[in-house]
Amino acid sequence: MLLGHWKLKLSEKKQEILTISLYIWLFSTGTLNLIMKKSFVLGVLAVALMSVTASAKDIATVNGKGIPESRSDAIVKNFVARGAKDSPELRKGIREELIMDEVMVQEAEKQGIANTTEFKNQLDATRRGMLKQSLAQDYLKKNPVSDKDVKAQYDQWSAANKGKQYHAKHILVKTEAEAKDIISQLGKGGNFEKLASSKSLDGSKANGGDLGWSPATGYVKPFADAVMALGKGQTTKAPVQSPFGFHVIKLVDSKALPTYDQMKPRFKAEMEQAKLAQYARGLREKAKVE
Repeated sequence: MLLGHWKLKLSEKKQEILTISLYIWLFSTGTLNLIMKKSFVLGVLAVALMSVTASAKDIATVNGKGIPESRSDAIVKNFVARGAKDSPELRKGIREELIMDEVMVQEAEKQGIANTTEFKNQLDATRRGMLKQSLAQDYLKKNPVSDKDVKAQYDQWSAANKGKQYHAKHILVKTEAEAKDIISQLGKGGNFEKLASSKSLDGSKANGGDLGWSPATGYVKPFADAVMALGKGQTTKAPVQSPFGFHVIKLVDSKALPTYDQMKPRFKAEMEQAKLAQYARGLREKAKVE
C-alpha cells in the first residue's frame, strides 16, 4: 500500500498534533485500484489527478514527464482547508507522494493495466461515485438546510422529550402475568438489577437492564410515555406493553438535553441526508425505467 504519513502542528488548540495520511493510489495483486472510502480522499483524488492544461513550474520530473506545481498546490489547499498548516514539510511530503504516484502510474501504463476490463470497470465506478457526490454537493449548495429549519427541528425534538434525556432500566418479558409478578417481587423488596439479569429477554440483562442515557423519542411510544411519567428512582406500577413484549421500567435519573449548538451539526447532517433522499426519489419517479 502506498501511503505517506507526516505530522503537522495545528495553528490552534495548544500544540495538538494532526496526523495526515495522503492516499493517492493503492496497488494490489498487480491491479491498480482507486481508493474511494472517504469523501476526504475522494476530494484529494479529484484535485490531484485532474488534467492540468498548463503549469509555469514543475515540482519534479519523472522519466522526462513533469509533475506540475498546480497539482501539489491543489492538494495543499485541501489539507489547509482541514486545519493543516502550509509548510515546507507538508509540501515535501506531498512532492514525494506525487513522485511515487507518477512512478507507479507510468509503470501501470507501461504494463497496459489501463486497458484491462477490471481497471475500466473500477474507473467507471469511481467516476460514477464522484458524479453522484458532486451532484449531491451541488444540490445542497443550491438548496441548503437553513439554520432556521435546523433550530425548528431541534425545538420540536426538545419539546417531544420535555427538554430532558433519561437514564432508564427495564425488564422485558413475554407475558403480562410475568411482568406483574416481577412488579410484585419489587414491591416486596426485590432487587431490580438481579431480576433483570435473571428474567429479562433483552440484551441489556447483562447490565442489569441498564439502557443508558437516551431521549424518550429514542424508544417506542408506549415505553417513552412511561419513562417520561416516572420520577427519579421510580418503577412502573403496571406492565408497559410494546411490540417487543411487556416491560417493567425503572427511571434512574434524568437531565437536560444537549444544547442546540451541541446538536446542530447532527441535526443539519440528518436533514441534509433527508433532503437528498427526497431529491433522489423525485428523480427516480421522473425517470423512464423499462
